[in-house]
Amino acid sequence: MEQIIQEMKNIGIQDVRVNEPLSRHTTWKVGGPADLLIYPRNKEELEQAMQVVYRHQIPWRVIGRGSNLLVRDGGIRGVVFKLDEGFNELKVDGTRVTAGGGYSTILLATMTSRQGLTGLEFAAGIPGNVGGAVYMNAGAHGSEISKVLHSATVLLETGEWVTLSNEEMEFRYRTSVLQTKLKGIVTEASFTLEYGERDEIMSRLTSYKDRRRKTQPLQYPCAGSVFRNPPGDYAGRLIQEAGLKGFRIGDAEVSTTHANFIINRGNATAKNVLQLIEHIIQTIEEKYNIRLEPEVQVVGEE
Repeated sequence: MEQIIQEMKNIGIQDVRVNEPLSRHTTWKVGGPADLLIYPRNKEELEQAMQVVYRHQIPWRVIGRGSNLLVRDGGIRGVVFKLDEGFNELKVDGTRVTAGGGYSTILLATMTSRQGLTGLEFAAGIPGNVGGAVYMNAGAHGSEISKVLHSATVLLETGEWVTLSNEEMEFRYRTSVLQTKLKGIVTEASFTLEYGERDEIMSRLTSYKDRRRKTQPLQYPCAGSVFRNPPGDYAGRLIQEAGLKGFRIGDAEVSTTHANFIINRGNATAKNVLQLIEHIIQTIEEKYNIRLEPEVQVVGEE
């Protein structure tokens, strides 16, 4: 890794961290170390860093705000890119809104609503950043990214740039082409919104934010909804009906506020969370003959 570190410094990347604990970078506050955690400051640095990684055939992944992500206790081998300040621009041109991959999804919903643009209010309750939201087709309140995305700028692992249209993103429920066929990083996304009545939009936004505060255990480290909703039902309802609210393994606990959330009560490990996820899956399958699928991404080594 010494050669990789030196090459990263040679292309101007100043923030390269060795064996960085990813518990510092995930909303669950669990996870082992990354061999290298790299903060590129702009697209040019990211492109050059990706070319280094590709040339040496080093495994890599990208994280944003670390929501919807469970890193195992052994951490992640290879390189982890973190999109932060250099990828948080916002541009508004009429009803076309373009945001950097590192821009907060909640802030995007707030800023567009304040300008009387409708279409992204649903994202007011979605933690994380724009790149991750596009990658997983994030959604809430009956809407999702696929309904408003115009196009996404993606850096492929080869170091090439592509612009993918909504159709080319091949969106499905909580997934996209970036999870199935193409490996790349969303550095920018453009959305097509509509003009609306600002007071009505802000009222809708506020109600979503209030609902989030009242129905989600935001006082504890968590990662958002853990399971995908099965067809015609809700994962949270099934988990609650199965009597699993408050069930705990180590410091990982099924939230008593919202059953589709697992909270870290202070010292949970990724292993605790994974064991609890498996216990929930088995319990629901035995009781209802429904196998829940995790929505959170599980990465890294034991």
